Amino acid sequence: MNSQDNTVSAVHSSFKNSDKALRTAVTFWFIIAVLGQWMFAYYIAVFYGGTLMKGNLVAWTKRMIHGFVEGDFLGNAFVLMHILLAFIITFGGPLQLIPQIRTKARLFHRWNGRIYIFTALLISIGGLYMVWAREAVVGGFFGQVAISGNALLIMIFSIMTIRTARNHNFASHRKWAIRTFIVVSGVWFFRIGFGLWIFVNSGEAPGSTQDLTGPFDMFLYLANYLLPLFFLELYFCAQDKGGRVGKFGMAVGLTILTFLTGAGIFMAAQIFWLPNL
Repeated sequence: MNSQDNTVSAVHSSFKNSDKALRTAVTFWFIIAVLGQWMFAYYIAVFYGGTLMKGNLVAWTKRMIHGFVEGDFLGNAFVLMHILLAFIITFGGPLQLIPQIRTKARLFHRWNGRIYIFTALLISIGGLYMVWAREAVVGGFFGQVAISGNALLIMIFSIMTIRTARNHNFASHRKWAIRTFIVVSGVWFFRIGFGLWIFVNSGEAPGSTQDLTGPFDMFLYLANYLLPLFFLELYFCAQDKGGRVGKFGMAVGLTILTFLTGAGIFMAAQIFWLPNL
């Protein structure tokens, strides 16, 4: 083997290593995120399901921006639907992105995907109603607009996920499905983002107010879905068009994001979930 062959072999090996590093990093993040989402799903089932069984729906108002309002039958029906669907989508969503399930359990993947998309659309419509049909007691007008933007993206991305699947454009379908997963997870990202902010500020939350209208609150209302989308598009770019350096760089970035995600999950569990179980 001459020197030119050695160079080509070294370059090829380097690209293979960068691809492996990127796959490992995104798998690492996904595992941590799934554990965090299932922890959130467990909290939804135990807290909201438990209080529902006891008839203590007043407790929901203390934990939700738009909880139960006496006399508002339609609004309360949307709240009930929202909670039920939140559990379904938080638990079932990550299953759609596991490659082994996608390839070895195609029938389950297909039907779970249909349930997931239908649930995403319903939860978005219900969320829009809950936000605009009631007074914005938390978050103010800015919060209403930001939540509405999240809901609209969920609906658009869900439709694109269905469309690309029906057109058998599976490479594009995969990307739209992941984008849908990211924006559907906005509520979860909001909580772990708040937890991370408290973590890095040693137990404090500067820029946050009781009614969530502070400067950090307004940032988080948008960042909870736009920032993860931004990092996702960077990942897609590195995966499809990135060279060796770009893929290694993205792998390092994802590793850092994984530790930040883990810290946010830990603090969110301490603040929002565990005390109410």
